[in-house]
Amino acid sequence: MPQPTRPRFGIMTAPQQVDYDDILRVWREADAIPEIEHAWLFDHLMPIAGDPGGTAHEGWTLLSALAAQTRRLRLGVLVTSNRFRPPAMLAKIAATVDIVSGGRLDFGIGAGSRPGHPLARREYDAHGLPFHDAAHAVASLDEACTVIRRLWTETEPFDFDGTYIRLTGAFCNPKPVQRNPHPPLLIGGRASSTLRVVAAHADLWNIPGGDIEDVIGRSALLDRYCAEIGRDPASITRSIHLPVSYDRPGATRDAIGEATDAGFRHIVLGLPTPYPAGVARWVTDELITPSA
Repeated sequence: MPQPTRPRFGIMTAPQQVDYDDILRVWREADAIPEIEHAWLFDHLMPIAGDPGGTAHEGWTLLSALAAQTRRLRLGVLVTSNRFRPPAMLAKIAATVDIVSGGRLDFGIGAGSRPGHPLARREYDAHGLPFHDAAHAVASLDEACTVIRRLWTETEPFDFDGTYIRLTGAFCNPKPVQRNPHPPLLIGGRASSTLRVVAAHADLWNIPGGDIEDVIGRSALLDRYCAEIGRDPASITRSIHLPVSYDRPGATRDAIGEATDAGFRHIVLGLPTPYPAGVARWVTDELITPSA
């Protein structure tokens, strides 16, 4: 995919501890502001912050609703847990959302929650989902990316006999709207094993913000993995999630500056709840315009 020459800014509204109407208000406001180019949800079935018994909306269902009520924003889930849904089913869900949105989906996927995160781990037992080790999660992510791309692009049914995924007569119809050759594939993660999957499959790579030196080091490692398989590292857009501080916008602007200086051109600004009135305009005026 063509790589951006300037930063592209977006927002993340984690759908936990918040009502649907509040998220819809923010997305509709952002949809009317050209400086905000993309918007994201996350993929957790129970809260991972705040009240453990609080609200958490299912990401793909919510994304489809928001896709139907926006017109311009590119949109996605940052990132879908490959552990939650069979990949062929996920390909079908994503194709449907791309159709609902008129071709605005950026498909985000990752290996799934770390085993050491207790509030994330409980989701699996609570929903009857198996929880495999990290090696299984990353290897199955690699197979999932292969299967999903084939389902979006191949016109004839196919069988797939992988180590983790087995399909018979698999096909996806209708296809996504985006066929160049398919919706952009964003893979999130920072582990070295995940970065090898990024090098093989991703159009965009997202990493949670934090120690900028670590972020730079991970980006350099991705460059190396791309070179090992003969891929141009510049063909993968670098994306970063940065938490927003309403009280200290200067700190967020500094983090944006560090990220863009390090070559990150896809900036996802995480909005904490509760969302202030006019928060999308505030983000534009206080964070995006001064950083552009």
